[in-house]
Amino acid sequence: MLTIDVEQEDDGRWIAEVAALPGVLAYGTTEAEARAHVAALAFRVIADRMDNNEPVPDEALGLFSLA
Repeated sequence: MLTIDVEQEDDGRWIAEVAALPGVLAYGTTEAEARAHVAALAFRVIADRMDNNEPVPDEALGLFSLA
């Protein structure tokens, strides 16, 4: 499971990041919005890495199971 870290900036915006995916961070006007934006970005980064046969963090490997 990937962890989303959030904190509020001095200007009131919220920033969320996924430490296991360097560079995956997003802002939002609310904590929930920042979390939603960074989760969507994390999925896109993971998909791109998979498409290009690049490594995916171990925490992301549990997102899918084989049927």
